[in-house]
Amino acid sequence: MVLVIVVAVLALLAGLAANRFLRPRLLSDDDDTGMAVKDLVGPLLTLTVLLLAFVLVTANGSYGKAEVAARGEARALDQLVESAEYAPGAQRARVQSGAVCYARAVREQEWPAMADGNGSPGPSVWSTDFRRTFADLEGKPVFGMLVAADNKRSDEREERLTQATASIPATILWFLLATLVITVVALGICMPRRNNRGQLVTLTVITALLTTALCIIRDVDRPFGGVIDVRPTAITEVERQATRDFLAHHAVADVPCDDAGVRRRT
Repeated sequence: MVLVIVVAVLALLAGLAANRFLRPRLLSDDDDTGMAVKDLVGPLLTLTVLLLAFVLVTANGSYGKAEVAARGEARALDQLVESAEYAPGAQRARVQSGAVCYARAVREQEWPAMADGNGSPGPSVWSTDFRRTFADLEGKPVFGMLVAADNKRSDEREERLTQATASIPATILWFLLATLVITVVALGICMPRRNNRGQLVTLTVITALLTTALCIIRDVDRPFGGVIDVRPTAITEVERQATRDFLAHHAVADVPCDDAGVRRRT
């Protein structure tokens, strides 16, 4: 994002410099005339705006899918905890405590890693424990309920991790940045050298708007990091509920992990 802003500012300065030093060599008309303000926002901006709008829609779609997957995973984990109420006491405790630790591992380990498009092995430790517990319940009515909920949780987690990676290739972002530079420089050349306060303000505003749009695209395309991000609100709420259910029959010391979802040594 910083690189986008720096390049855009340099492009603006280059356009102004070109207007001052290059325009007299290229044009022989009256130095007080030039393109009107309304002309500055004409055809030259059309392609840039269309490209930015198209890519912004794509990035926003990725952001929406990431948010839906995060909430879907939380609902599946909550269903897993509720289904465990129908299991025998030992298996119920293992599933519910594992859900608490899974949610903590997602929130404290995997969520920060997704800011860089990566996952974490922390939650997988507890999902493996789920399957081991399910093996002891095979043949019982609750077995199918637990397996179905866990499969849903696994699918939603996979989708969440998929959306954590950038959906827009870096080549397209560089192309958009190059388009922004060319547009700003070209508009700077077309401005009159004198009596150009209105055009100068317009060019600055246009540069700021295009830069902001590109920064938003860059930020939204990585939904788990940046200013506009998906927060672990849903998984945190499920953690709270699972902790409440587990502590209804057990002590805090019985939770097999710390606050970050790391397994305690026994």
